[in-house]
Amino acid sequence: MAVRWRDLDAFNHVNNSKYLSYLEEARLHWMMGVPGQGMDDHVAPVVAAAQLNYRRPITWPAEVVVELFVERLGNTSLSIGHRIVDDEDRSIVYCDGNVVMVWIDRDSGRAAELPHKVREACSR
Repeated sequence: MAVRWRDLDAFNHVNNSKYLSYLEEARLHWMMGVPGQGMDDHVAPVVAAAQLNYRRPITWPAEVVVELFVERLGNTSLSIGHRIVDDEDRSIVYCDGNVVMVWIDRDSGRAAELPHKVREACSR
């Protein structure tokens, strides 16, 4: 993922809010590979929590890689661990942490069972 000039703040490094955008983009790319994208007319995922540990600033120009991995697979939720690293030197970690996704029933707003296709995609 290319760091864009507009991602920078007044201190000439990537603004902390952009890290969340990078993570969102990576999760969406992953979800595109899940049949049905883990949602339908009845259930859909929502972000329930996000934990980001900012390890070092990202400056421009840069190329970063967002690594995603399953930390925990629950009945209604999924904890996705993440790392944002330098594209050329993966030992340079800019950020790590996790995001908890909960599947909800669109009608009731209550937690719904994790779709089988999502559970299957997490097992690969």
